Amino acid sequence: MITVIGLDGSPLTAAAAAALARASLVAGGRRHLGAVRPPDGVRTVPIGDLRPALDAVAGHDGDAVVLASGDPGFFGIVRALRARGLAFTVIPAVSSVALAFARAGLGWDDAVVVSAHGRDPRRALNVCRAYPKVAVLTGPGAGPAEIGAALAGWDRRLLVCERLGEPGERLTECEPEQAASRDWADPNVLLVLAPDDAASEEPGAGPGWMWPRPPAAGAAPGWALAEDRFDSRDAVITKAEVRALALARLAPGPGTLIWDVGAGTGSVGIECTRFGAAVIAVERDERRCALIRENARRHRAGLRVVCGEAPGALAGLPGPDAVFVGGGGPGVVADVAKLNPDRIVVAVAAVERTGQAHAALSEAGYAVAGSLIQAARLAPLPGDAHRLAGANPVFLLWATAPARSSRGAAP
Repeated sequence: MITVIGLDGSPLTAAAAAALARASLVAGGRRHLGAVRPPDGVRTVPIGDLRPALDAVAGHDGDAVVLASGDPGFFGIVRALRARGLAFTVIPAVSSVALAFARAGLGWDDAVVVSAHGRDPRRALNVCRAYPKVAVLTGPGAGPAEIGAALAGWDRRLLVCERLGEPGERLTECEPEQAASRDWADPNVLLVLAPDDAASEEPGAGPGWMWPRPPAAGAAPGWALAEDRFDSRDAVITKAEVRALALARLAPGPGTLIWDVGAGTGSVGIECTRFGAAVIAVERDERRCALIRENARRHRAGLRVVCGEAPGALAGLPGPDAVFVGGGGPGVVADVAKLNPDRIVVAVAAVERTGQAHAALSEAGYAVAGSLIQAARLAPLPGDAHRLAGANPVFLLWATAPARSSRGAAP
């Protein structure tokens, strides 16, 4: 019989203590084995490399115990045991994420939980950039320092929870740049919070569901919102019909990062946040940058605004999964293509620039397709009649890159 016991620093339950007393083999991390101190004569298997430890448990003739952190079914060893086809009983403890939020005094029914342990941290980082309340299970090379460095420039505060439930437990609240400048004790869990998120902690404030809720829960339903949902003033706004197809080709979602270059009013980027994507809006006009921020506040969109002209303004930004180019011309399209995002979508109003943008994408190795979008909307006439009012036609190009193992850009 195999029993999986979760540890959170609390005394073992009676059931867990009885399973440990029966066991003739105990597997676990070195700190777990040191915490429970298996009885003398019991074979112990440190879990460093997971495969030989699972081989030992699977091949053992007798009762075995596997020690794990917190709730073993929550980003834990349960999945690996099931993949081996083993039968086992789980005695869970409090998960490290639950402990972290408890220590912080925050509800977490509206939190997103991601893991950066043993995997590419890009998706976890993009969730941190997009969502207002995120718990990150850290790992080697993806700890608070590395995550803090990647979140520099984003409006976030971090709560680093070190050695939860163990001697030396410590909670530290800091800015991303501060987290990046120091070392942290393992194990740790990281909470990434929007600055005003704790202010919403009141009874009934949570939305009542968890992942993958949109970061702007409660905002206007649907997508390709009407232009009057955005303050455009003197800026050119991407029309709803164009935006609808652009969103389909950009494929925003949780864990992705979208650049909106030549953002104008920010309408495309703001709509991408409604799908759970992280967004950087790049705009050279300072007045329009202020407009984007105002529209983002209106839609509760947590995008980052970079005020500057491409390509210079793009230097040092985390690598995107997809880019929407709404302004800047074929030169900007070529510069974006050099960064090798998976998808590029370009809106072009001038006929002459369409071929130039297509050529720039093709020369960069992308497969390019496109459409001329001509929309005619119903407009009222006297006598309860209607006419068709044509909008300016727009060429929309979309380009897809061959599969790549790495984009060669910063996370």
